[in-house]
Order: sequence, then C-alpha cells, then structure tokens
Amino acid sequence: MTNNKDLYVSPLVERNASKEMAQLFGAKRKFRTWRKLWLALAKAQKKLGLHIKQSQINQMAKHLDDIDFNKAARYEKKFRHDVMAHIHTFADAAPKAAPIIHLGATSCFVGDNADLIIMREALQMTTGKLAAVINLLSKFAKKHRSLPTLGFTHFQPAQLTTVGKRATLWCYEFAMDLQEIEYRLQTLPFRGVKGTTGTQASFLTLFDGSHNKVKQLDKAVAAAFGFKNICAVTGQTYQRKIDTLVLNCLASIAQSAHKLCNDLRLLANLKEIEEPFEKSQIGSSAMAYKRNPMRAERVTALSRLVLSLSSSPQMTASEQWLERTLDDSANRRVVIPEAFLAVDGILQILINTLDGLVVYPNVIAAHVTAELPFMATENILMAAVKAGGNRQELHQILKLHSHAAAAQVKKFGKPNDLIARLKADIAFRNINFEKVLNPKSYVGRAPQQVDEFIKDIVTPIRRKYRKELNRKVELNV
Repeated sequence: MTNNKDLYVSPLVERNASKEMAQLFGAKRKFRTWRKLWLALAKAQKKLGLHIKQSQINQMAKHLDDIDFNKAARYEKKFRHDVMAHIHTFADAAPKAAPIIHLGATSCFVGDNADLIIMREALQMTTGKLAAVINLLSKFAKKHRSLPTLGFTHFQPAQLTTVGKRATLWCYEFAMDLQEIEYRLQTLPFRGVKGTTGTQASFLTLFDGSHNKVKQLDKAVAAAFGFKNICAVTGQTYQRKIDTLVLNCLASIAQSAHKLCNDLRLLANLKEIEEPFEKSQIGSSAMAYKRNPMRAERVTALSRLVLSLSSSPQMTASEQWLERTLDDSANRRVVIPEAFLAVDGILQILINTLDGLVVYPNVIAAHVTAELPFMATENILMAAVKAGGNRQELHQILKLHSHAAAAQVKKFGKPNDLIARLKADIAFRNINFEKVLNPKSYVGRAPQQVDEFIKDIVTPIRRKYRKELNRKVELNV
C-alpha cells in the first residue's frame, strides 16, 4: 500500500487554495457532473420522443454519486479511454439504462460541458472572494483617508498623497477585475449537444431528420444546467479561445495582487505598513529580529504562476486543427484547475492579510517631515512674496539654502535642516511656517477622492455581495 506521503501533491491544494475550490476540481465533482449530463441528455431525448423508459431515467438518477473509481480505473486501463471507462462504470451501476447512456453523443459532450459548468462555478466562487478583498481595502482606505504620506514616482519621493488614497489605487484594480469576471459569467456559453464534429448529424438521425427537435434538444440540455448562451457553432470541442478568455480574467487578478503586494513589500521595508505577524510566527531561522512580508511574497509568487499559466490556453487555442485535435487535453487538465487554485490561494492570503494590516503613523510622519521642506519651497516662496518680498531674490535664496540642506542629508547623513535655515534668514521672517508646513495642505482632494470612490465603486459591490463580505480566512501555513 502506497503511503500518501510517497506521492507528489500540489502545494496549491496543501498550502494555498481553499477546500471548496480544491473539491470543485476534484474527480468526484467532475465525474458526477458527467453523470448529470448523461441524465439530462436522456431526459431531454425522452421528452422529445425517443424510446427511453422512465425506469432507465430513475435508475440513472439514483446512481449519480456512487461512482466506483477503482472499477473506472480498470476500465480505462483496458479501453485507454476515460469517457468510455465511465460510461461502462455508470452502466454497471444503472444496468437498465446501459443501452441509452451517451446516446448520440461524443466524448466532448461530457468533457467540454462539464468543464464549462465547473469553470462557471469556480468563477462565481472567485467573485465572492474578490468582493471580500475589495471590501477590506475600502475599509482600510476609509480609515486612513486623511493620513498624509509621501507619494512615490520611480520610487523617489514625490508630492504627498494619503494612505487611504493609495489604497483606492489597489482597490480599483480589483474592482475592474470583478467587472471582467461578471461579464465573463454573463456571456459564458454551453457547448451543448453538437455531435462528433459539431454537425449534430447523429442527433438528426435519432430524430428522423427533425431539425427542430435537434435544436430543442440542444436548448433543453443547456437550460437544465442554467446556461442562457450556447456556442453558436462548434467543431468537436467548444472553441478553446473560451479558456483563454476565462484565464485572462484570472491573470488580471494576479496582476492586481502582484502590484498590491509589491507595494506592501516596499512599504514594509520603509516600516510604514506591515502585514500581520502572529505571536508565534518566526521571520527568519537565523535572524530572530526579522519580520518578513511572507504573505505578500507568497502572493507575488503565486501571481507569477498564474501569469505564466495564462499563456498556455492561448497557444492551445491557436494550435487546434480543423474540427479538433487532442493535444489540448493533457494541457487543459493541468492549466485550468491550477490557475483557479492559484488565484483562490491568492485571494485567501489577501483576505487574511488585509484584515490585519498594521500602519505606523509616526514613521510615516517622520518620512513626510524629512521630505516636506523641499516640497513646500514653492508655497514658502509664494508666502514670502505676499509678505512683501522680491520673487526672484527669494528664489535665489531658497535655492542656496535647499542645496546646502540637501548636502547635509546626502553627504553627511544628517537631518534635513532647510526649515531651520529659512527661519534664521531675515528674508523669511514674516512666514507662518507651521501653517505652510501642514502636510494636510499638500494632499489635494485625496480624502474626498476616497469618499467618492467608496460611494461610486465600492458601495454597489457591497450591496451585490453582502453575504460574502465578512469572510474570515485561516491560512494552511
């Protein structure tokens, strides 16, 4: 008997993704969905006049869950065909229905349609967690809407913003991601009942040439699974471009998460904002003082994985030959579940992290104080002119003092003493430096922008996903 520790298990399942997402892509859910598709097909065929007995339908319905995976594995080893293996396994469980299971269908009837059903549910699961991330970021933004902080361009000190305004930049990207997923859910099509090369020839034969009944069958099976849209045409498979469109949504989330967590890592280095650090957590096996941003680092690592996975469906879609080729199958079995599991792990970590971000206002204020004198020089100049000074002469004096103060900082590592120099200069004797150097005078409309963003963008999301917003996440590790 093989010990379960002898075999590789995806870290996405063991360390990152939620149990609910892992179960969604598990074998039981997949093959139960196959059986539900066979049942829905048989029901629709019976209703449209094919000779299918109710006892056959009843027996199929009774055995949707009791899948003998060992028997299916033996059949697959014999037939080298997973769909035929499960047809025989289902037929053994429901022998009365054996003659009509999979009637007129091709393997992609169960394979492709099940994939679309599961991807739709995975997208729905993702929207709730994405909404929870948006909610947490917006709460953080509101709490710190007016806290001045250094803005950075090129990671060099720039004009001031607020901690809350910066958080809206992160939040807005996730809101855009949510909008993309919602659109994908609204438009995601069902492959439907299309036959071996998409011509529906087998079903046309079954219904004695009735095109109307074939079309009704297609719509009935799609409706049984709640799909309003059906692929307009297909070959044997649905267009693999659909996989590309779905994974593009996941890659977009990964981009947003990577950007956010890179910023958090930079801010942690500045000691302005840190992710939660648990009482018994260890930052480094050697350096006991370390408090590493391990959650943010895990998110950026998983995000890179998703970004790399998103290119694979593009290549698969472009590689398909004529009505189909099978070089998609092995790839899709890995790429689609792994991308969803990785994004689920990303959102799990973000919910856990954002629920406990630690802000250090005194450090932030110290950084503002160190840079604000340079940023305030224009306001100081204007105030001095209003007090009766000559603009050109004052500009020259400011330049000299600014360069001297900068030399103290850069050459000697001393504090910025520009304000002390200006206060000691008679040319600026009438300036109210306390007023001029109030950081809140330099943040523009940042606090109001936070309020407007929450009202216009976040509030509708909160209303729509209110049941998902109080989600608590315990990380596996």
